[in-house]
Amino acid sequence: MRASSDGINHAIERRGIMLVLSSPSGAGKSTISRLLLENVANIELSVSMTTRPRRGSEIDGIHYHFVSRREFERLRDSDALVEWAEVHGNLYGTPRDPLEGAMAAGRDMLFDIDWQGGRQLMDRARTDVVSVFILPPSMTELKERLRRRAEDTPEAIDRRLANALVEIPHWRDYDFVVVNDDLDRAFHQVEAILTAERLRRDRRPGLFDFEEKLLK
Repeated sequence: MRASSDGINHAIERRGIMLVLSSPSGAGKSTISRLLLENVANIELSVSMTTRPRRGSEIDGIHYHFVSRREFERLRDSDALVEWAEVHGNLYGTPRDPLEGAMAAGRDMLFDIDWQGGRQLMDRARTDVVSVFILPPSMTELKERLRRRAEDTPEAIDRRLANALVEIPHWRDYDFVVVNDDLDRAFHQVEAILTAERLRRDRRPGLFDFEEKLLK
């Protein structure tokens, strides 16, 4: 059941947060993202654009915006993407206009993206970004999760495991690190990070007006 409140007093104006979750493939960032969207109010998924072929369980516009490589490159070159990266031979990026509108309206945006996209967001909008890197408890467990997912060929799994060796050291670039050895605990740790960041005074410009009313 979706929460009825995000625990924040909405009489106090605040700017939205970009919550960036990154991990090697299979470590759990997409599952944690889904739990956040189902259980935490006032947060929505930033739907990435990709040239990757659509999987059978995916819906265009819900899981990703699926586009051709030519269309992606056109948008990238016209500065219509706030970040982009090439991952496993496919292009991924974030459309700029929906993001800027949501942030200005005080809505939080969730990014389920790799470290390359996360680094671009941190470089371009550092004060708006809260970054969390999800680590697996072991490489053996990571391999088993990829196999249980049953969405990739053995060759694709081997490629994802090889890429994980490059991706994992980038935890150093992130604000927070969560080891996903227990899904429920990992979810609540990320939820606690989001709640604390929502209450930061520098994210709540409306506190000045609130103080003025309070002291009258």
